[in-house]
Amino acid sequence: MESERQIRSASALIALGGNVGDVRATFKDAIPDICGMALAKLLARSSDYSTPPWGDEDQAPFINACIAIETALDPLALLSVLQKVEQSFGRTRAKERRWGPRTLDLDLIAYDDVSLRTPELTLPHPRLFERAFVLVPLAEIAPDRMIGGTRVRDGLASVSAQGIVRLPDTG
Repeated sequence: MESERQIRSASALIALGGNVGDVRATFKDAIPDICGMALAKLLARSSDYSTPPWGDEDQAPFINACIAIETALDPLALLSVLQKVEQSFGRTRAKERRWGPRTLDLDLIAYDDVSLRTPELTLPHPRLFERAFVLVPLAEIAPDRMIGGTRVRDGLASVSAQGIVRLPDTG
């Protein structure tokens, strides 16, 4: 009798951002691409938020959002999918400046309770609790999620969300 191979799925949190082109339309098209390529189920999607630029402040405001997905891909395979989706929307990491303008930025924030540190990926995201532009939309969809020992809503309470504005739904 053969035993069936069980595929374990994981809950992943992904931050989306961009400030070049029609970012909200990019999100609308990118999310199904992420789910399709990652063989994932979309569990939740935050509202879109207008956010001040971070790091390199001499640029247009960003639009940010977060999604929660369920996938059987491992974290590095999921990261590869996210980078392919970024490229399909015109992102060329080698030609951009750090924290500069971009059409689409996809960050893997958390993958279940996995802690990982490789040259390609650190989980949970090492600067998550410094970034209100991620925490605000993340708290909308996963306020009680524990990431690296901190509840998302508590992490949000410890940073300034000044200048972050929820955008109206596009329908």
